[in-house]
Amino acid sequence: MDLSRARILIIRLSAIGDVLHATPVARALRRALPQAYIAWLASPPASELVASCAEVDETIVWDRRPFDRAVAQGRIVRALRLLREARALLKERRFDIVLDVQDLLLTGVLAYLSGAGCRIGVRERHEGAGFFMTQKAPRLEEPHKVRRYLAALAPLGIAHEDVRITLQLPAALAGFAAPFFAAHAVTGARAILLVSLCTTWRSKEWPPERFVAALAALEEDVQIVFLGSDADRPVIGAAMERLALFWHGRAVSVAGETSLLETAALMKAATLLLCPDTGPLHIAAAVGLPTLSLWGPTRPAIYGPLHGQNFFIETPHPCAPCCKTRCPLGTNACMKAIEAQDVARRLGEVLAMVRQGRASR
Repeated sequence: MDLSRARILIIRLSAIGDVLHATPVARALRRALPQAYIAWLASPPASELVASCAEVDETIVWDRRPFDRAVAQGRIVRALRLLREARALLKERRFDIVLDVQDLLLTGVLAYLSGAGCRIGVRERHEGAGFFMTQKAPRLEEPHKVRRYLAALAPLGIAHEDVRITLQLPAALAGFAAPFFAAHAVTGARAILLVSLCTTWRSKEWPPERFVAALAALEEDVQIVFLGSDADRPVIGAAMERLALFWHGRAVSVAGETSLLETAALMKAATLLLCPDTGPLHIAAAVGLPTLSLWGPTRPAIYGPLHGQNFFIETPHPCAPCCKTRCPLGTNACMKAIEAQDVARRLGEVLAMVRQGRASR
């Protein structure tokens, strides 16, 4: 096969952080094969991030959520119909090579349905995707996801030294942050602390009352902006009401008001992000915003940002990391082992450090 003009498909459907972790694969492909056609199969909302990836010629959007619901409800006929729709999307594009960096049974099936003769998988979830692959990435001792995804390039003979994650924002968003913040009475003249409380993994969530206790220790010249989706509004609203009892600085919520790329634009104008291991952490790292993140069932050595100013607080609990979406003990003990006073102290230190760094530039 002539790789120089190959038609290549990357499959990483979902999970904001993991989609960003896979972007170095597209960059390495483009550098090695500038004339190749590179497409990426992704599901909303993560597909929005893929669409901004300059190295990708085409983002193929296939929403996996209806398929997941159909499987969960036992609606096999509907699930098969959705897979046929995906096959039609892929086969008409006549791919030569598929890189499945998600390693799910679903993504293995999608790789096979593409009709590509060369299908390369990574060694991740062991859900049966390997059955549909023609080749597998080499085994690695390295735990980090970025390097494990990049290993899929080894069968193609492509080197992959660059592990940076970057996110290019559309030119239309260059002036988005200032008027948006101004509409919420948030000024760029003072520190802006972005806070993301919620995650899609219940096991990663730190109790909202502990966020409140840590934030209440801040100086009141800091402005707090809560990020989130529409679904996060009740949790954020309750946290803000409680925070108002103990702290009299400026706190607002923009939950549900921005797309992923608009959130990234806000991050470029902010001072620091406080969050658990969640999608916004990786968006922040991709646009250069310093972060302070809280880690329980997962570890920075596996999922954490590899570049930039990123500070981690890891649980001391002995059962971590389990990498389970739900706590096997049913208690979220690892996240609860992170104390509010420890986060408050470290938050104050990191904020001071970041603000001093900006002042000296």
